[in-house]
Amino acid sequence: MRVLVVGSGGREHALCWALSASPLCDALFCAPGNAGIAEVATCLPTSAEDIAGLVALAKTEKIDFVVVGPEGPLVAGLVDKLKDAGIKAFGPSAQAARLEGSKGFMKDFFARHKIPTAAYGRFSEAGLAKAFITEKGAPIVVKADGLAAGKGVILCQSVAEAHAAIDSIMTEKTFGAAGNEVVVEEFLVGEEASFFAIVDGASALPLAAAQDHKAVGDGDTGPNTGGMGAYSPTPVVDEAMQARIMDEIILPTVRGMAQEGSPFIGVLFAGVMITKDGPKTLEFNVRFGDPECEVLMKRLKSDLLPALIAAVDGQLKNFDLRWHDETALTVIMAANGYPGTPQKGTVIGGLDAAAAIENVTVFHAGTKTEERDGKSVVVANGGRVLAVTAIGKDVREAQTRAYQGVDAIKWPGGFCRRDIGWRAVAREQKR
Repeated sequence: MRVLVVGSGGREHALCWALSASPLCDALFCAPGNAGIAEVATCLPTSAEDIAGLVALAKTEKIDFVVVGPEGPLVAGLVDKLKDAGIKAFGPSAQAARLEGSKGFMKDFFARHKIPTAAYGRFSEAGLAKAFITEKGAPIVVKADGLAAGKGVILCQSVAEAHAAIDSIMTEKTFGAAGNEVVVEEFLVGEEASFFAIVDGASALPLAAAQDHKAVGDGDTGPNTGGMGAYSPTPVVDEAMQARIMDEIILPTVRGMAQEGSPFIGVLFAGVMITKDGPKTLEFNVRFGDPECEVLMKRLKSDLLPALIAAVDGQLKNFDLRWHDETALTVIMAANGYPGTPQKGTVIGGLDAAAAIENVTVFHAGTKTEERDGKSVVVANGGRVLAVTAIGKDVREAQTRAYQGVDAIKWPGGFCRRDIGWRAVAREQKR
């Protein structure tokens, strides 16, 4: 098969890394890709947001199967356009992608289908949102309705802070049109986990759980980002909790979307808060997470491509996947200035040294190659730039190896958190 992956981040590098190993994959392309992806796939300079261009590219390159990485083109209807052109694509339709494209739609869907979640209100007027906040009190959570690259969620410890968040999102348009509407919801107490399942419209195949680290600083301090690191598996989601998440969240969503005429096909990624009352859904994403995809692909034993094809063909019911028992952990290296204005163009050295460390893989996110002083170098070209990923017998060992990889990389223009996996390490130390 001729396979095209859409996107340019660490998630897409991990997907290309996994797909390139499939015996079914005769030729692998990525649009637009990055410096690391170029080592395993042919990168083509078409933006992930250029829907018409991607359809034309798939036709020109005689692509048999497309895997769409980021949420933007899914919400914009890329899968629908590819289907209209007779090209198979893994990912939800634009209608189904509303589960991520509109937090208001998602929350109303939860209410209609009795899926456990936080109490909420949705507002298109700042004054009404502020009145709701004043009535409910703090702590409270304010979310931009639309896509905001993982940064549109503000955890507010006071009413004044929440009112300021409303002004930032709705009046100052910090997240652009994504903030035309907001969702305000209760602050849930518990431990957050990311849970993934592949869905074929009627059946769901659980993948694995992971734990992300959203805040930019050590100890979960500072503003939220697209994710500064992750590990899998996570102790907070054991077999019993996985069964509850499937029964109470994933399967009711699959049934509900089908009932509403928008069957979901693709990856359903549930952000779940494990509370004292059980799992509650924080949000849905309609694609692999980033950086969770990196740790999932490192743990996956089975060939990924047949599973994705089975989902598109509606054949997941009797499908299964095998996983390595080891823990995988990834540390994101971000450009100085992230999550505000990241500094681009800084040279990154030591990548070969990091990759040479046993059980360490460096996935590229915001990178590109440039000619400097007559030689080709890798430079930063985004906010989150590298995902240094390692496997080990437990979280501690995977963490140690990942940071060995980080320390082998020579990049004064970047930074990372030094505590990825801290909750699980603390649990291991108590045993």
